[in-house]
Amino acid sequence: MVLQLAENGEKERSEIQIPQELSGKRFDVALATLYPEYSRSRLQSWIKSGDALIEGEKRRPRDPVTTGEHVTLQAAQQEVVQWGAENIPLEILYEDESILFINKPAGMVVHPAVGNWSGTLVNGLLHHAPHLAEVPRAGIVHRLDKDTSGVLVVAKTLEAHAHLVRQLQDRAMKREYQAICKGVMTAGGTVDAAIGRHRVDRKKMAVTESGKPAVTHYRVIEKFRAHTWVRLTLETGRTHQIRVHMEHVRFALLGDPVYGHRLQIPAKSSPELIDALRNFKRQALHAARLGLEHPKTGEWVEFEAEIPQDMVEMVELLRLDREAQLR
Repeated sequence: MVLQLAENGEKERSEIQIPQELSGKRFDVALATLYPEYSRSRLQSWIKSGDALIEGEKRRPRDPVTTGEHVTLQAAQQEVVQWGAENIPLEILYEDESILFINKPAGMVVHPAVGNWSGTLVNGLLHHAPHLAEVPRAGIVHRLDKDTSGVLVVAKTLEAHAHLVRQLQDRAMKREYQAICKGVMTAGGTVDAAIGRHRVDRKKMAVTESGKPAVTHYRVIEKFRAHTWVRLTLETGRTHQIRVHMEHVRFALLGDPVYGHRLQIPAKSSPELIDALRNFKRQALHAARLGLEHPKTGEWVEFEAEIPQDMVEMVELLRLDREAQLR
């Protein structure tokens, strides 16, 4: 069961002067520097609502600030999203007082929403660490699609959340994926193509000139008769980025129900491979490695999750199929 969004209604007041080094900066940029414990999106919302003022006046986020001006921040205390906690087993790769790395299984939804109020990663996290209810979005700063498995980081404090959000915005995180694509690649490459909403089907994303910049690098791990096992790294983090980019270069992910198109079955395939290909019902995509600057220590930390069993078995069958044709 999911509970409503709650706000305690009390307001905290804070006043500070713009230092010389921030003179001429945008209001939202200066505010993010002065209040690093809050996310940029939250600070922008306070500017727009009038809860963040300069010399008692409302300004736009893009307006420049001047040395000596007084900033008044009088905002509602942290909103708390209270979702139901559930005792759901979690594969924790690492945990300390600031962050938590999870290996999310395929099939698990990250956030509760219509049709998925229970059994989500957030439900499990709130049981594991109830204080995450006090952190925006229960500490999750990036997401994986329901049917994508792999490493995901969770912020356990407001300070860690703000730090990780900035790393994402600055493209400082290292994200490495593995996927099984349809078609045989001759070599790796880079897809530099903007992504936005599909013009007809608004539930889908697509490569479009009006979209946001998106860059994906990919290289071959192993080739099979009609498929390729690849490693991918992201410079950006657009919705469905890998799935859309691989479809764009005509190497759609195996099993992708949205962007995958027709099934490819090599001639003279074994009954076992044919059955496996027909019954692989999710995109063959796994977030294999995630690296970032630790929000507390400043040290670089990196964690890896081995590809799940369904992808391991698929790779083995594709390898056996390739070798069988060489005999």
